[in-house]
Amino acid sequence: MTDSRLRAVMLMGPTASGKTAAALRLAEKMPIEIISVDSALVYRDMDIGTAKPTASEQASCPHHLIDILSPEQSYSAALFVQDTTRLVTSIAARGRIPVLAGGTMLYFKALMEGLSDLPQADEGLRLEIESRAAREGWPALHAELAALDPEASARLNPNDAQRIQRALEIVRLTGRPLAESYARREDTQPEFDCLPIALQPSARHVLHERIARRFDAMLEAGLVEEVRQLRTRYRLEVTMTSMRCVGYRQVWEYLDGLSDLATMREKGIAATRQLAKRQITWLRQFRENWSGYEEFDSLQAGFEDRVESSVRRWLTG
Repeated sequence: MTDSRLRAVMLMGPTASGKTAAALRLAEKMPIEIISVDSALVYRDMDIGTAKPTASEQASCPHHLIDILSPEQSYSAALFVQDTTRLVTSIAARGRIPVLAGGTMLYFKALMEGLSDLPQADEGLRLEIESRAAREGWPALHAELAALDPEASARLNPNDAQRIQRALEIVRLTGRPLAESYARREDTQPEFDCLPIALQPSARHVLHERIARRFDAMLEAGLVEEVRQLRTRYRLEVTMTSMRCVGYRQVWEYLDGLSDLATMREKGIAATRQLAKRQITWLRQFRENWSGYEEFDSLQAGFEDRVESSVRRWLTG
């Protein structure tokens, strides 16, 4: 590339698709620094359930936006855009290549397309919704959303607590349908050029097998004990953003005696599969809307080398 704008590589993909392996391969070959695009990796002491890069992996090249918050705190797409813009500038100033790697697609979208004009969280209203959900159940709140915004409710599972809560909050605060609020967007472009690369496993059943194996490995590595220690060390509630992460909510319910170990495992694997499905849907939209988008089958041998070649062509083109 011949202009003077900063450049960054975006390495996206569903959970268990091989993003970490591809990023670390780049680190072996090129002077990169990794910016995590993962809403769970920002939290300290949440290592097993987030599949956080190991200490040795993090030592192989600089990593950013990992372990920056207590699980009692919250993070947002707006903060991610601010932090990433700052980091890309500082990484480039060191003569290195920023690689944005992760699976939180909302963060990628906010960076590339700008942020919707949405109201800030209202703690009082949020507590009211959570209290009602505890008494009446989330399907009842889903029914209320259906009365206020049928289109938004039709896209949500009646037990999807996080999205029902936020949708109700936005609709009640703005008095507008959710789609209209999201359409009111502050249009921005990133202050740097991006190469969007997506890893897409070609066989969905293989991805599902990977997800099940990884969740079992997390359980074997001590995920239940990790959540137990988090509940002891911090003042947490199951409704907090950190505890809504896939795996953590299911283990929390198990520790509360709401499910047995086998049920918790099944729910954790199912929730991870649903997450992957949503991530793949996001990537389909990005492929249609973003220029320069490239996609690689991460089930094919040598896909990391093809990713590296693509990055080199882009940097020198």
